[in-house]
Amino acid sequence: MSIELALTAGSPDPRQDAAARALGMSGAEIDAARQGWSFDVRTSLALGLALAAEDLRQDRRARALKAGIPEAACREIEALARQADTGGGPRHV
Repeated sequence: MSIELALTAGSPDPRQDAAARALGMSGAEIDAARQGWSFDVRTSLALGLALAAEDLRQDRRARALKAGIPEAACREIEALARQADTGGGPRHV
């Protein structure tokens, strides 16, 4: 959910906030995700990978892998980011 919130930060949807709350996320966690970070280190690294510009993605992937995020999860995060890119959403570094 955090990745979805981060990737759609430019056009927030109240339904996403409701879904995040239903999953147990607090308002502060939702706000943090929309800003591209988390109170959890591994989630922050996943968000960094999702929001990374293409030229920084390899470095962000290496950091995520080093922190124990599985290769398959990294591929899925990158696929979500590419899918969001086709919508022309804002990218972070």
